[in-house]
Amino acid sequence: MSAPEIFDRAARRVLRNRAALNYSAHDFVRAAMLDGISERLATVKRSFVDVLDLGSFDGAYVPPAGSRVARMDAGHTFARQSGAIQADEDRLPFADASFDLVVSAGVLDQVNDVPGSLALARRALRPDGLFLGALLGAGSLSTLRGALRTAEGERPVARFHPQIDVRSAGDLLMRAGFALPVADTETLRVRYGGLGKLLDDLRGMAATNVLIERQSLRRDTLARTASAFADAADPDGRTAERFEIIFLTGWAPSPDQPQPARRGSATASLAAELAKKS
Repeated sequence: MSAPEIFDRAARRVLRNRAALNYSAHDFVRAAMLDGISERLATVKRSFVDVLDLGSFDGAYVPPAGSRVARMDAGHTFARQSGAIQADEDRLPFADASFDLVVSAGVLDQVNDVPGSLALARRALRPDGLFLGALLGAGSLSTLRGALRTAEGERPVARFHPQIDVRSAGDLLMRAGFALPVADTETLRVRYGGLGKLLDDLRGMAATNVLIERQSLRRDTLARTASAFADAADPDGRTAERFEIIFLTGWAPSPDQPQPARRGSATASLAAELAKKS
């Protein structure tokens, strides 16, 4: 049974094509994601020959030295800019066991079939290959959400994408078949002088609404949202917004990996050991 389509694939491609025109002016969230991925990769003491940049945007991701990189993006313009293949993340065109490392930053929160895309990424990895991902998760844009709730009152409209929390992210890695799954979060806070600049950034990073069921924001609602956003400002007149980044780490299964001890295989009693220390 296929996953339900909640995102408009064509609208998403259009959004990414528009964002590609001036993406470098709005790429700070993905830059933070790539920094976090690089920090995690630096702790791994092994080499990677073939790397997949899954959701390449403008091609800013720099692969490990000496590796070959293939890039893929859902947007035609980003794909052209970065020398990538144009395809959706849950419809990968790569053969199984093609890569040693798959990196994905800033796209999995806009994919119709997240479990499927993770499973495909795992299949694209060779045994003991590494997946490192980052996406915007639950808690992101909390100030904007609150301002819209105030503006729309008793008739709220679905304007935000469903968000994945860190616990669910770990479960998704396990469901996709990754070994040694880890999910953790980092919070990025940005202060804005007004709602307009935040909306400019969201458009510029291709992070606005691409739900199939979506409605345009009326001018009077936008004005009330801007007022509520301003009401949340600090004494200096700037309003803080939150971007919650979830980092994902998982390995393609391999017989050489450390395995958890078989249940009941312990040779010493915990109670006996504690009694020795009392």
